[in-house]
Amino acid sequence: MQQNEMNTLSEVLENLKNRSCDVEFLWNENSLVAGGKNYEPQSLQIIKTYRFEGDSNPDDSAILYVLKTNDGVIGYSLDSYGANLNYDEAYNNFIRQIPISGHNEQLKFEL
Repeated sequence: MQQNEMNTLSEVLENLKNRSCDVEFLWNENSLVAGGKNYEPQSLQIIKTYRFEGDSNPDDSAILYVLKTNDGVIGYSLDSYGANLNYDEAYNNFIRQIPISGHNEQLKFEL
């Protein structure tokens, strides 16, 4: 999985917003939800992954997954890690099941 570096999480979120790709996918115990619709791993694709690590506090670490659905929605899921986990192991297992897009799709989505 290719990981891209940008300065800050807020910079990546702003870039997503500018591209109208700022739909937030929220975890609901067994699927990701966006726009009132539940999505299973097979209906999603990971386009990009961004990792952020806190400079002064390792607990301020996060991973942002840019996701694309089979019905064309592009958005993100944000997961904190370290001591302050956002989600449980079920979320991590769910994310592992989502296919990662090929290199060509990733290149089309440069921020």
